[in-house]
Amino acid sequence: MENMCYYEVLEVTKSADKATIKKAYRKMAKKWHPDKNPGDEEAEKNFKVCNEAYQALSDDQQRSIYDRYGKEGLQGGMGGGGRSSGGFGGFDDLGSMFEEMFGGGGGGGRGRSRQSRADMDNFDLDAEVRMNISFNEAIFGCEKNIDFRYKCSCKKCKGTGAKDGKESTCSQCDGHGQVYMQQGFMRIQQACPVCHGAGKMATDKCGECRGNGYTEEKESVSVKVPAGVDSDNRLRVSGKGNKGKKGNRGDLYTTFNVESDSHFQRHGNDVYLEVPVFFTQAVLGHTITIPSLRGELELELDKGTKDKAQFTFSNEGVPDVHGRGTGNLVAQVTLTYPKKLTAEQESLLVQLQESFGVDAKPYESSFESAFDKVKNWFTK
Repeated sequence: MENMCYYEVLEVTKSADKATIKKAYRKMAKKWHPDKNPGDEEAEKNFKVCNEAYQALSDDQQRSIYDRYGKEGLQGGMGGGGRSSGGFGGFDDLGSMFEEMFGGGGGGGRGRSRQSRADMDNFDLDAEVRMNISFNEAIFGCEKNIDFRYKCSCKKCKGTGAKDGKESTCSQCDGHGQVYMQQGFMRIQQACPVCHGAGKMATDKCGECRGNGYTEEKESVSVKVPAGVDSDNRLRVSGKGNKGKKGNRGDLYTTFNVESDSHFQRHGNDVYLEVPVFFTQAVLGHTITIPSLRGELELELDKGTKDKAQFTFSNEGVPDVHGRGTGNLVAQVTLTYPKKLTAEQESLLVQLQESFGVDAKPYESSFESAFDKVKNWFTK
């Protein structure tokens, strides 16, 4: 778990909001809490990592730094107490965090930040792509090729974005890599938005990468899509992300978009199927054959089946992507009626209605007391 990205640790996507992150953290913290895992050193380590991940992702500034520079950005002094070395909550560095917020701590910390930033990349090493897959490919799994472009640190300017690698001191932060903003009585330190915390900027742009600090390369990779994936699920392809200054590559994250089906509608691992039934079949009862994800099923309609009635077929749905069983197929009845009637059919229906006697007019007995009540309103 220590080598996983913070989003993976909490099992959330990069687009997750604060409420989702907080909910996920509570779930994972409960799972790995030492009180629930006495004597389990691995659980204790995982608990610390969960706290570390939550501290980084629940804070807008730290999350922004992490998304751009990864854990190195936080370790370089830009994340406050995000990477604590002791304690479960990571609050043992609270004093130094307040020093930074109120402008204390001297320039030593900022110097270390600039030094570490010199070796950092100006882009996230993890890359993301979206993949469209069909409904059946998501249900049963498949193997797909991904054609994508990844960023590669520019060799000519050594990733600086500057012509011949020549840089000048950033005029915005005067080379500190940090700027301050005042919020009420609080003075908050954050990475310089111009040089992104480097303290330096290009004197002239590199002609190879146009000042970006990176070029783009094409690549193709084959991935096995597991059965049961759904829209917005992500699959990690290790070592296929962007390439940094030191030649190290991040991971490639594939986010799926599952196409809809004209008959089956998916909700989680359950699948719903609308079954049109003629009203006489519902009244008399009938056995009909319906399609399923894996073939055919027999649906037995009871006499007097009502509109929107649901029939559940266990384990006929979508296999769980994590291997936790299979969902259900839910067949929902939709009653249909004749659009036109011949004179003979109309006559037969009239005879049928009259044969039911009083039961054919349930509204009369139901509304009898209501009519009397309304009359009394106007006779008083």
